[in-house]
Amino acid sequence: MKERLLVFLRGICYTCGMTLFDAEKYRDRRVCVALSGGVDSVCLLFAFKAQAAAKNITLSAIHVEHGLRGEESLRDMRFCKALCADWEIPLKIVRADVAQLVKEGAGSVEETARAVRYAAFRALLEGGEADLVATAHHLDDVAETVLFRLARGTGLAGMRAIEEYGGVVRPLLSCTRAEIAAYADENALPHVEDSTNENENFTRNYIRKTALPAFEKIHCGAKKHLAAFASLAAEEDGYLQTLAENAIVRTENEARVPVDLPDVLFRRACLSLVRGLVGADYTRAAVEEIMRLRTAQSGKRTEIFARGETCQAVREGKCIVFCRTRSGSGEETAFVPAASVYAHPMPFSVREDGEDENLGHGALLVDLDAFPAGCVVRTRRAGDEITPYHAPHKPLKKFLTDRKIPARVSQNLPVIARGSEVYVVVGVEVADSVKVTEKTVRKGTIELMQESAEA
Repeated sequence: MKERLLVFLRGICYTCGMTLFDAEKYRDRRVCVALSGGVDSVCLLFAFKAQAAAKNITLSAIHVEHGLRGEESLRDMRFCKALCADWEIPLKIVRADVAQLVKEGAGSVEETARAVRYAAFRALLEGGEADLVATAHHLDDVAETVLFRLARGTGLAGMRAIEEYGGVVRPLLSCTRAEIAAYADENALPHVEDSTNENENFTRNYIRKTALPAFEKIHCGAKKHLAAFASLAAEEDGYLQTLAENAIVRTENEARVPVDLPDVLFRRACLSLVRGLVGADYTRAAVEEIMRLRTAQSGKRTEIFARGETCQAVREGKCIVFCRTRSGSGEETAFVPAASVYAHPMPFSVREDGEDENLGHGALLVDLDAFPAGCVVRTRRAGDEITPYHAPHKPLKKFLTDRKIPARVSQNLPVIARGSEVYVVVGVEVADSVKVTEKTVRKGTIELMQESAEA
């Protein structure tokens, strides 16, 4: 039965002049094929070679030797060298010690090997050696990925499976493993076998050799249905993500998410902002904490920490406000009443060209000669006081509350002070004693520098 099926597939290749894919979309491009030496990547390289002249494609290949399988790994590298020499295709070889990287804490063997490969691809693309890197992922790979992620636990975004991005293309995604094998047999293509592909202790091998065949027994065509589901999921996920992103209100230093968004959009918007602020190493518990803020009183907050970065989400009115959490609020920097830039606690500049018509939003005019000696730049502290411009002396906390400045903002604003007496709240107010008057000789402008609410 198996032999008759193979003959049938060969007949399709012969009678229809079948090729694995149409390379028209890659016309006039420099394409580098990721070549492992396995049947899939060899077929991909051969299919490109067969169409390169007609499509004006400049073809090359890259082989990444991970140093994991001893002599077998070196055999694969030698095979790729010989194949590319025979087919007159330029080959770039990248070698790495994945086992050592794993010992150093880079992650699992599979994760680290993948990271090494894609780092090599990025270097090749960024170095201008190729326009595209083509990998040999196919329809069965997509089906395996869908099953793996469903078993592990995922949302709709996880069903996007294997996609093209950043110059990496996947010409074989519509081809099954059986079709690729038939193509290799029809064209008598040589290849090497990775012995670890038979080890079912690796999750993906088990899915490929046991789980997927079981699904095919349940319903013929299950693999294609899983791949079709992944494609549909990608389309719907993209649409929902666009709606969520459009609901985010971004300003210079923060971003707001309305609490009345539907759950599916609210969660996506919040995840997008957390990823931008602290990366992907957040926990599910942190996301649930943000979800609970929707029903909390105004002023309630939670912090998310990852990769040395911290952001906070604060319930404020009808929104959740996201911003960075700043550290080192106890630090002081000597204030020099002259042109300068201060990086802490929020970056701001001091200029000696204070002119009313040049003031930006939040910029303040000051008399640079009116500051007493010994002033420092810091954040506000308990006991701070200010005599605002043309207003009575009052505690700084009450002044900021009266100005309706949220605590999450005011606690990070730079102040210029001596002791507990505050002369400038940067971006907000100057004290009456350092205001510009007709006797001012040196006008200055103090102005916050723009920052983004996202990384």
